Amino acid sequence: MRSPIHREGWPAIGIFVGLNALLFVVAGPFGWAGVPLTVWCVWFFRDPERVTPVGDGLIISPADGKVLPFAVAPPPPELEMGDAPLTRISIFMNVFNVHVNRVPCDGTVLAVAYRPGRFFNASFDKASEHNERMAAHIRTQRPDGSEIDIAVVQIAGLVARRIKSDLNEGQSVTRGNRYGIIRFGSRLDVYLPQGIKPLVTEGQHAIAGETVLADLTTDDATAEGQST
Repeated sequence: MRSPIHREGWPAIGIFVGLNALLFVVAGPFGWAGVPLTVWCVWFFRDPERVTPVGDGLIISPADGKVLPFAVAPPPPELEMGDAPLTRISIFMNVFNVHVNRVPCDGTVLAVAYRPGRFFNASFDKASEHNERMAAHIRTQRPDGSEIDIAVVQIAGLVARRIKSDLNEGQSVTRGNRYGIIRFGSRLDVYLPQGIKPLVTEGQHAIAGETVLADLTTDDATAEGQST
């Protein structure tokens, strides 16, 4: 509870506090039944500081949550990155995870695209294809100077109804910086070129801004399954 509150949370917190106060006025001591929900709302919008790993070529997690099974799939078509299959690492955020999203790598934003959609449970694989989403195409560099394109996609979930992204086309971004938030319960997908092996394992809990998802300096198959 000592963590700062993300600015996007204050309107929702105000509504919860107001409704809870009204419940006390109308129902007296039964108003205490609403206190846990109000406390949860404040907790949901916490925005703790993170220590981002230092090192060239690191791709870090943009979200807190559970690493879902890896997939090979084309990136969102609205980004116009082609239809070649890429390695997709997905992180599922439940309603108790920190929902502030962070930039996965240094680079330049080439495109940002919103697409309306459904609201399937974000832990389902079909959520990546059918749910409402906000996608960003970022160009980063390997330590040798060669360029690599990745995609990071904010995906609404079963109860999420608002995606907030501060990224703009042409913007320079820094790994670990905050760039958005989703409420309440959702998913983040990161698309990497095939051959770059994940350094996380399925089921692992990732920490936004801290957990290393991949290392662009290596495509060694033995790297798969390692974690920070």
